[in-house]
Amino acid sequence: MPDSLSPTETGPCPDATEPCLILSRLCQAGLRPTRQRLDLGALLFRAGNRHVTAEQLHAEAQAADIKVSLATVYNTLNQFRDAGLLREVVVEAGSTWFDTNIDDHHHFFHENSRLLQDICCTQLALPDLPCLPVGTKIARVDVIIRLRDAE
Repeated sequence: MPDSLSPTETGPCPDATEPCLILSRLCQAGLRPTRQRLDLGALLFRAGNRHVTAEQLHAEAQAADIKVSLATVYNTLNQFRDAGLLREVVVEAGSTWFDTNIDDHHHFFHENSRLLQDICCTQLALPDLPCLPVGTKIARVDVIIRLRDAE
């Protein structure tokens, strides 16, 4: 199979099957649909909204017999982020997750299990934001609430 596919080379997509959806997302984002992007995109977006690290996605790719290096996974995730397909969530230095839910929302981070969980924006009110410097506006507010197991 060629490294890059056009929408017409994949055949008809009458029921919007998964490969067609991934191909469409990549094309709409302006990304060339390489085999690696299609394969990793299928893993990422197959089960609705989720949070994943590069290492987790690499392990999933290996389990699915997708031949891809960890460096390629990192590069692809960063390309997807730059194209607006993913949000990057930095929990702490060296701990980065990629979120398939690109809508505004916040997160719980479970320190014991190292899991990230969505919080709907309407569930968290931030009424007392500081005054902004002159000539600026808020681009986005990211809140991460860190949780530990109760003892």
